[in-house]
Amino acid sequence: MTSALLCFLLAAPVLLVTSSPLYKSTNGTLPLVLWHGMGDSCCNPLSMGAIKKMIEQDISGIYVLSLMIGQNVIEDTENGFFKDVNEQVSMVCSQLAQNPKLKGGYNAMGFSQGGQFLRAVAQRCPSPPMKTLISVGGQHQGVYGLPRCPGESSHICDMIRKALNNGAYTDLVQKHLVQAQYWHDPLNDDLYKKHSLFLADVNQERAVNETYKKNLQLLEKFVMVKFLQDTVVDPADTEWFGFLKTGQAKEMETLQESVLYKEDRLGLAAMDKAGKLVFLASEGDHLQFTREWFNANLLPLLR
Repeated sequence: MTSALLCFLLAAPVLLVTSSPLYKSTNGTLPLVLWHGMGDSCCNPLSMGAIKKMIEQDISGIYVLSLMIGQNVIEDTENGFFKDVNEQVSMVCSQLAQNPKLKGGYNAMGFSQGGQFLRAVAQRCPSPPMKTLISVGGQHQGVYGLPRCPGESSHICDMIRKALNNGAYTDLVQKHLVQAQYWHDPLNDDLYKKHSLFLADVNQERAVNETYKKNLQLLEKFVMVKFLQDTVVDPADTEWFGFLKTGQAKEMETLQESVLYKEDRLGLAAMDKAGKLVFLASEGDHLQFTREWFNANLLPLLR
């Protein structure tokens, strides 16, 4: 298993720094950065490619960057399963910092796991400034189950599910399996807090990083979309930053009921009071929405 996982850990290209002037769209709209979800890629014409095209059609002159993690779409897809999340976030931070079109700021939209990954970008890399973060089905408190996988990735998901069940917090699985890095086991809270390489860090589980807290509060809006019939994300409440109460695996708590919020370890309570948190719901399964819903609920946030 080790060799099979390691073969996918491939380096991404480095963007060249240019002396181009600050980018301005034809109508003053901020650029948009997209990060796809598990099993997808930057440019799939049936998913992210279609969304990018749709936004460009509806907002004239907008610059849309759909992130590719790797040198091609195959690497991009594989890295969504097997490349260390912290490395991915660092790569994206470098790409964004070196893109002259983003120097004046940008909005960001993450789909599924791309939602929490872009939140990490906001917390760790405040330059260029992210203005609005839209998380579409993101798992901000992690997951405690992998009931079903999207697209054509069911065979990979079977392997992932087995690895998570056998030891999500072992060094091998944590370092080489993306989904393990946001696996949140409420029955083994100490193991999660000690060994989670990504989620426990960005959610301030071990200690409060004041820089993370300050940077996240620089957002003008943090929008979270929950899918009400989600069969992919377990539990679905994580899409609104809720999760299972610690010590058991049945009873849920909302973001506002959590220690993270009550102690305001990440600044979310302050953002909520300032009207910066937006909770949206969409009927349907994971990432299943109509163009009409998208245009009515998300497009206005980008104009």
